Amino acid sequence: MIRSALIAAASITVLSACASTDPAPTDPAVAPAPVPEPTSFERAMITVEGLEDAGNPQTAIDRLTQLLGEPDLSDEEKAATLFKRGELRLSDTGFDTFGAISDFEEIVTTYPGSAAFPEANEKLGIARGKATSLTFVSEQADSTREQRFNALFTLGEHQDAIDLMTGGGLTPSNEYLVAMYQIGYLCEDEELTGQAYEAVEPNGTQRTLRFCDLGK
Repeated sequence: MIRSALIAAASITVLSACASTDPAPTDPAVAPAPVPEPTSFERAMITVEGLEDAGNPQTAIDRLTQLLGEPDLSDEEKAATLFKRGELRLSDTGFDTFGAISDFEEIVTTYPGSAAFPEANEKLGIARGKATSLTFVSEQADSTREQRFNALFTLGEHQDAIDLMTGGGLTPSNEYLVAMYQIGYLCEDEELTGQAYEAVEPNGTQRTLRFCDLGK
């Protein structure tokens, strides 16, 4: 009798424990909150991040420039777009230090109340310092042709750099050739004339490039 009572008590305890750990049934009347669709600005920035991750910074810069032409951007969105473009231009693969300075200056002078302002103000000082150093290299008589080309191209003085390149028979390193291809100075077309340059894109694609404006 006692043994039966103990077994019954234990069974009740186990059932009570199971009942306490079972999740509460979901109320079918309560639907999960819908996920808001990204805005056109958010979609554009996602595209920019994808281009950057894929090793196409120049195309990402172009997309940001297009975005800045959208008439319905808020001031906060304009400042964020300028900041992202300035960051890319200032990066090791952006090759437009003067352009970065312009972007950061516009944020500082036009959008001082934006969330991008504090970091833009800091980046502006960095960009100006970089420009000073590169300008010094480009103007030194004892700088090599390659050093002067690299400095000019990184500053964003692309045409001056190309004139130095073609006038002196210089073949820049791969990173510059890829940038020139992405910007549109070099094209892959067997019918183009002029010297061919071998380049390898970040994804491993090999290309034979020539200046686009030398005709067919």
